[in-house]
Amino acid sequence: TLNRDELIPIPRCPVHKPCVNEAIRLFHSVLPRYSEIQAVRYVQTAKQIAIVVKNRELPETGLLTEAFAEKLASIGIEGVWLHLFPSSGKKVFGKGGWYLIWGKEASQDESGLWYGPAAFQQLLPVLAGEALDTALAFLKPDANSAVIDMYCGTGSGLKKWTQAGAKTLGTEISAEALRMAAMNAPRAETLTGTCRQRLPQMEKWLNAIEDGFTRLLYVNPPRTGLEDGIAEWITLFMKPVRMAYLSCSAGTLSRDLSILCKSEYYVDKIIPFDFFPQTIHVESLVLLKRG
Repeated sequence: TLNRDELIPIPRCPVHKPCVNEAIRLFHSVLPRYSEIQAVRYVQTAKQIAIVVKNRELPETGLLTEAFAEKLASIGIEGVWLHLFPSSGKKVFGKGGWYLIWGKEASQDESGLWYGPAAFQQLLPVLAGEALDTALAFLKPDANSAVIDMYCGTGSGLKKWTQAGAKTLGTEISAEALRMAAMNAPRAETLTGTCRQRLPQMEKWLNAIEDGFTRLLYVNPPRTGLEDGIAEWITLFMKPVRMAYLSCSAGTLSRDLSILCKSEYYVDKIIPFDFFPQTIHVESLVLLKRG
């Protein structure tokens, strides 16, 4: 038998924040029929909303009247996008096809970080901030440090490393996330693409830094862990003095640590963080030193 997703309508969901329930209610009242717009997903990232449309051309909706926009603004929404993604399925977002149809293209969170409609945000931002501050205290970046931040996202870590005075380079596959990272940490250098694709540029960046700088590394990979060859590159070429690894999968973390710890690295501390309460997922911040 085939497993198929089942969509269950949950009006006024008790888990959502009130502003999310109200925004969904508003859009439900004005969105055209599916045959007219083919809207397949509603994605809300705090103050930014994206409607994913299974189409190649921008539909004429007329839904964002001045009165409707005023209602959105009254509940704190700052931007509304249509994202054209003809092959939308399991994957939420495609490449390109973003159209801002009302409001601002970016918003700021409670800590002043800029984010867009496709940004990932932690459910518990205070706890995520605590994990990052713990990594900061362990890495100890300063004006005599060179930090590489792999999978840097929208630049929350880049901002901390550059504020501490360190030379900083971030890598991230999402161009949208890096656009926000440039706003959040303008003094950091960034590379778009996978870490494996950008190894030559990372090596060139490290080689251009003067002798005597302390090499530091922060990695926050997806559930699949470090890409093939990255752990080996860390131990054979970069050789950071200290490294912080924030993992969302115990399985891939164990795999990567087995490679790192076969070299000169040892685990100084492992700190669990319950970023997703009432689920089986527990993230772990691993602090490693070069022996």
